Amino acid sequence: MRRRTARTAARLLTGTALAVTAAAGLAAPAHAAGAGRLDVYPSTAVPGGQVSVNTAACGDGGAAAGDAGAVGAGRFTLAPTTHDGEAIGQFQVPPSAQPGTYEIVAECAVGGRRITGDLVVVLASDRQAVYPRGSVKTGVGGALGPDPVQTAAGVAALAVAAAGGTWLLHRRARGDGI
Repeated sequence: MRRRTARTAARLLTGTALAVTAAAGLAAPAHAAGAGRLDVYPSTAVPGGQVSVNTAACGDGGAAAGDAGAVGAGRFTLAPTTHDGEAIGQFQVPPSAQPGTYEIVAECAVGGRRITGDLVVVLASDRQAVYPRGSVKTGVGGALGPDPVQTAAGVAALAVAAAGGTWLLHRRARGDGI
């Protein structure tokens, strides 16, 4: 009985050790991947828009050289900041940029580590105000609808109805049989 209890305890400890080791092995790459990326803000931009790029992959005080040549913006510098050891840079999307997804690259000044991020170029931003144009399509028309012929026909129908109603009321008041 003691042997069985010892084996069960050993199996339980071995299983627990394996589970902890596996969890630690899975957590380490996730943390390393988060530190090795190039963040692009905004990730979706319009031609002529300003884009900021930052990374913590170069370490504290680490500068980097950025390259936005894929979108046509050329090279830019990522300067170190005091915010979480990040290096930050900016570039402008050329007005002639075509819609699509472009890879932005940065290379750390020390160690030569290469980091990438994606920029999506669109022709119209969701944030731009859209102003309505034309008349309201309510189905009942309007005072000054888009078709002057329909407006004139509506005014003429109202005038005929008003004249006919007035004539009927006048006949009734005189006692002409209505």
